[in-house]
Amino acid sequence: MTDKKFIMNADDFGMTSAINKAVLEAYDSELLKSASLVANGINFDDAINNILPKCPELGVGIHLNVTDGQSLCDDVDKLTDNNFKFKNSYLSLLIKAYNPKDKEFMEQLEREFRCQIEKIMFKTKVSHIDSHRHIHSIPKIFELVCKLAKEYGINQVRTHYEKLYIVPAVYKHFAFKYLKNIIKTFIFGTFTIFNEATIHKYGLKTNDYIIGLIYDSMMDALAVSYGTMAIKNSKVTTEVVLHPCRYDDGTIDCRFDEYLITKNKKLKVKIENLGYEITNYVEKKS
Repeated sequence: MTDKKFIMNADDFGMTSAINKAVLEAYDSELLKSASLVANGINFDDAINNILPKCPELGVGIHLNVTDGQSLCDDVDKLTDNNFKFKNSYLSLLIKAYNPKDKEFMEQLEREFRCQIEKIMFKTKVSHIDSHRHIHSIPKIFELVCKLAKEYGINQVRTHYEKLYIVPAVYKHFAFKYLKNIIKTFIFGTFTIFNEATIHKYGLKTNDYIIGLIYDSMMDALAVSYGTMAIKNSKVTTEVVLHPCRYDDGTIDCRFDEYLITKNKKLKVKIENLGYEITNYVEKKS
C-alpha cells in the first residue's frame, strides 16, 4: 500500500448508453475504478440496472447537474425554463449565487441538489460528490455542496487545483480551447483556495490535485502521464477527470479518445512505476 493515490474518474455516467458502455469496458481494464453518476441522465436506469451489477468494486459518485437536461424538481424556475430544462451556464450560476437580492435561487438550488443526491443514494452506495461543468467549484455553491455532503454522510468532495504542466505535443497549444482551458484552470485554482478552507470547516476530504482541466477536450494518455509526473509529493491524492465514450453517439461531448486512455496498459504500468496506487474514493474498512 502507498499514500500516493491515483483515481481515474469517469464523469457523466448515466447520460448516454455510449458513456455507460465505456465505463463498463474501462472498469474491466483496471485503470478506471471510479465514476460519477448523473441523476437526471437519460440512461440513469441503464447505469443502475445493467452496468453497476457488473462493476462491484466501482466507486460511485454524485455528479450534480444543473446545466443540462431536465430538473428532478418541478418548482425550480430560477434553474429551468417552462419545459423544466436547465437554462443556466456556469457564468450565470456564478452571478446568481452572489446576487444578494435573489435568495430564492440558492434555496431552489438546494432543493434540486437534494433530489439528485437522494435519488442516487436510494439506488447505490456513494463515495464522493462532484458536478457537471464543475459548477460546484463556485465557492458559494461549493459551501452548499459541502453542507449537504456532511448531512448525507458523504466524506469526499472534488476540488480543482491542477499543477501546471506541458505535454510535448505542440499542436495542442495553438488551439483556442487551450487558451480557454488555461484561463479556466487559473479561475478554478483560485476558487480552490477558498474551497479547501470550506472542506476543513465541514471536516470533509478532497483530492490534492486534479488532472483534466488544462487539456480539457484534448486529453490523451500522454497528458495523463505528464500530469502525474509533474506531481512530486509522496503523500497525495490525484484525480484524473475523464469523459469516456465508447462510440460516437452523436452528442457534442462524446470523447472516444478519452475511452482509449482507460484501455492503455502502458499508462497503467507508468502510473504504478511512479508509485501510485490505482484506486477510488471508497473508504477501506480497517
